[in-house]
Amino acid sequence: MLVLAVGAVAGLRLLHRLTAVRAAPLLAGPFLSGDIPDEHALSRFHARWYALTLLFLAFDVEMLFMYPWAVVVAGMGAAAVVEMFVFLGLLMCGVLYAWREGALRWA
Repeated sequence: MLVLAVGAVAGLRLLHRLTAVRAAPLLAGPFLSGDIPDEHALSRFHARWYALTLLFLAFDVEMLFMYPWAVVVAGMGAAAVVEMFVFLGLLMCGVLYAWREGALRWA
Protein backbone atom coordinates (compact mmCIF):
# COMPACT_ATOMS: atom_id res chain seq x y z
CA MET A 1 0.00 0.00 0.00
CA LEU A 2 2.88 2.35 0.82
CA VAL A 3 4.54 1.62 -2.54
CA LEU A 4 1.24 2.33 -4.30
CA ALA A 5 0.81 5.66 -2.45
CA VAL A 6 4.39 6.77 -3.15
CA GLY A 7 4.02 5.73 -6.79
CA ALA A 8 0.76 7.70 -7.13
CA VAL A 9 2.33 10.83 -5.64
CA ALA A 10 5.42 10.50 -7.85
CA GLY A 11 3.24 9.94 -10.91
CA LEU A 12 1.13 13.01 -10.18
CA ARG A 13 4.23 15.16 -9.67
CA LEU A 14 5.69 13.91 -12.94
CA LEU A 15 2.41 14.61 -14.71
CA HIS A 16 2.41 18.13 -13.29
CA ARG A 17 6.00 18.72 -14.47
CA LEU A 18 5.13 17.57 -17.96
CA THR A 19 1.93 19.58 -18.30
CA ALA A 20 2.84 22.77 -16.41
CA VAL A 21 2.56 25.95 -18.45
CA ARG A 22 5.61 27.52 -16.82
CA ALA A 23 7.95 25.66 -14.52
CA ALA A 24 9.92 28.72 -13.39
CA PRO A 25 8.23 31.38 -11.22
CA LEU A 26 7.48 34.80 -12.66
CA LEU A 27 10.11 37.46 -12.08
CA ALA A 28 7.62 40.32 -12.37
CA GLY A 29 3.94 39.88 -11.77
CA PRO A 30 0.89 41.86 -10.67
CA PHE A 31 2.58 42.71 -7.36
CA LEU A 32 3.87 46.31 -7.61
CA SER A 33 2.22 46.77 -11.03
CA GLY A 34 4.76 44.66 -12.89
CA ASP A 35 7.92 46.15 -11.38
CA ILE A 36 10.55 43.77 -10.10
CA PRO A 37 9.81 43.48 -6.36
CA ASP A 38 12.49 44.29 -3.78
CA GLU A 39 10.75 42.19 -1.15
CA HIS A 40 8.38 39.27 -0.98
CA ALA A 41 4.69 40.06 -1.44
CA LEU A 42 3.90 38.46 1.93
CA SER A 43 6.62 40.25 3.88
CA ARG A 44 5.97 41.00 7.52
CA PHE A 45 4.73 44.35 8.72
CA HIS A 46 5.99 46.21 11.75
CA ALA A 47 4.08 45.40 14.93
CA ARG A 48 2.80 48.98 15.31
CA TRP A 49 0.47 48.47 12.34
CA TYR A 50 -1.50 45.74 14.12
CA ALA A 51 -2.88 48.11 16.77
CA LEU A 52 -3.94 50.56 14.06
CA THR A 53 -5.55 47.71 12.12
CA LEU A 54 -7.55 46.64 15.18
CA LEU A 55 -8.67 50.22 15.66
CA PHE A 56 -9.84 50.33 12.04
CA LEU A 57 -11.71 47.05 12.49
CA ALA A 58 -13.43 48.39 15.60
CA PHE A 59 -14.81 51.33 13.63
CA ASP A 60 -15.67 49.08 10.73
CA VAL A 61 -17.75 46.89 13.05
CA GLU A 62 -19.28 50.06 14.48
CA MET A 63 -20.68 50.86 11.05
CA LEU A 64 -22.10 47.34 10.84
CA PHE A 65 -24.10 48.10 14.00
CA MET A 66 -25.06 51.65 13.07
CA TYR A 67 -26.78 50.88 9.76
CA PRO A 68 -29.47 48.59 11.22
CA TRP A 69 -29.71 50.87 14.26
CA ALA A 70 -30.52 53.83 12.01
CA VAL A 71 -33.40 51.87 10.51
CA VAL A 72 -35.06 50.99 13.83
CA VAL A 73 -34.14 53.98 16.02
CA ALA A 74 -37.38 55.87 15.29
CA GLY A 75 -39.46 52.93 16.44
CA MET A 76 -37.46 52.17 19.58
CA GLY A 77 -37.19 55.72 20.90
CA ALA A 78 -34.77 57.17 23.41
CA ALA A 79 -33.55 53.79 24.66
CA ALA A 80 -31.92 53.08 21.30
CA VAL A 81 -30.18 56.47 21.33
CA VAL A 82 -28.82 55.84 24.84
CA GLU A 83 -27.60 52.38 23.83
CA MET A 84 -25.78 53.82 20.80
CA PHE A 85 -24.08 56.49 22.89
CA VAL A 86 -22.94 53.83 25.36
CA PHE A 87 -21.56 51.82 22.46
CA LEU A 88 -19.80 54.89 21.03
CA GLY A 89 -18.40 55.66 24.48
CA LEU A 90 -16.87 52.19 24.66
CA LEU A 91 -15.34 52.69 21.25
CA MET A 92 -13.95 56.04 22.35
CA CYS A 93 -12.30 54.29 25.30
CA GLY A 94 -10.55 52.07 22.75
CA VAL A 95 -9.41 55.12 20.77
CA LEU A 96 -8.07 56.79 23.90
CA TYR A 97 -6.21 53.60 24.83
CA ALA A 98 -4.68 53.37 21.34
CA TRP A 99 -3.72 57.03 21.50
CA ARG A 100 -2.10 56.54 24.90
CA GLU A 101 -0.17 53.50 23.69
CA GLY A 102 1.11 55.41 20.65
CA ALA A 103 -0.73 53.48 17.94
CA LEU A 104 -1.65 56.72 16.20
CA ARG A 105 1.93 58.10 16.08
CA TRP A 106 3.41 57.85 12.60
CA ALA A 107 7.07 58.55 13.41
